[in-house]
Amino acid sequence: MIPLEKPGSGGSPSAASAARRPPALRTRGLLTEIRAAIRTEPFQDCYSLSPGRELGRGKFAVVRKCIQKDSGKEFAAKFMRKRRKGQDCRMEIIHEIAVLELAQDNPWVINLHEVYETSSEMILVLEYAAGGEIFDQCVADRDEAFNEKDVQRLMRQILEGVHFLHTHDVVHLDLKPQNILLTSESPLGDIKIVDFGLSRIVKNSEELREIMGTPEYVAPEILSYDPISMATDMWSIGVLTYVMLTGISPFLGDNKQETFLNISQMNLSYSEEEFDTVSESAVDFIKKLLVKKPEDRATAEECLKHPWLTQSSIQDPVLRVKEALEEANALQKGDSVPEISSATEKPGTEESIVTEELIVVTSYTLGQCRQSEKEKMEQKAISKRFKFEEPLLQEIPGEFIY
Repeated sequence: MIPLEKPGSGGSPSAASAARRPPALRTRGLLTEIRAAIRTEPFQDCYSLSPGRELGRGKFAVVRKCIQKDSGKEFAAKFMRKRRKGQDCRMEIIHEIAVLELAQDNPWVINLHEVYETSSEMILVLEYAAGGEIFDQCVADRDEAFNEKDVQRLMRQILEGVHFLHTHDVVHLDLKPQNILLTSESPLGDIKIVDFGLSRIVKNSEELREIMGTPEYVAPEILSYDPISMATDMWSIGVLTYVMLTGISPFLGDNKQETFLNISQMNLSYSEEEFDTVSESAVDFIKKLLVKKPEDRATAEECLKHPWLTQSSIQDPVLRVKEALEEANALQKGDSVPEISSATEKPGTEESIVTEELIVVTSYTLGQCRQSEKEKMEQKAISKRFKFEEPLLQEIPGEFIY
């Protein structure tokens, strides 16, 4: 039985009763007590759902924009089913509420306004982030996507939020572009971390082993069923940074098995093709996180001290290219012809042929590929980015574990 009060009046508990409550209990990595009074009157009495598309949807939850009737304020309502695959999952929802309450004073975590409950679902009324998911800009054409300075600023905020969670023993376990929202799209706003449905409480004295996360972002220790730690989140942040800077998902294969194999064997590239406009400092930052051994990964606190995030200004790589072109034009105007290296004289070298064989260009669902003149495309290529949006909740078969 969940040790919390469920007043039917929908009123808030008094400060005195809140003060008498014992500290929240922790069971199997879950918080089991909340401060919020759970309202049982009809949700539609106080809120009206906005017409239009949903803000988000998962297997067991849907998020809709809503308007508070009394104030006219905009919120996001997360409707969560209490029974999933025949099991009562109310405890997991209570845990998510408790984590949101724990982080209520952190500016980088979505704010919980109030909670409703019906016979079949619980409704979390959350702060509305008008800018949507950072996912949208990760999959945009590169000229419309984040520039490196944008990523620097947003990554500082993400790390400050994650550092706060880690200092309170909370590991998120599903950090990905779909779970980082923006307060506004234009101008680019601040971030809000959302969806704590997979989060767990992890203490140094306790071991927690679970198969969970989203395939593209899961750490190697998840696949090998080793203990989860704060370092598990740091791996996901490394993948997230890679995605935000390049628009490419580093480990994504044609199927889950190939994705898991890429992760366990550390099959990823830092080639010039992916990072042609990214600073060396940013690449070093990612390399500090995409490390197979959890104990060797940088912590959130260490990441916040990394030169990439502490330098006041980094020259935009695109600007460096522009300056090089301007210098070349100036030389040409001065009737001085720059030397052409042997590399540019021989475009047909073995290296250039290999890198030209298959390059997947940015798209969300379907994309076109270009290839060498020797080969012809026989069918459309499906983009190898962001294919798995649903979190992984079941055990991974043994053949995926290396």
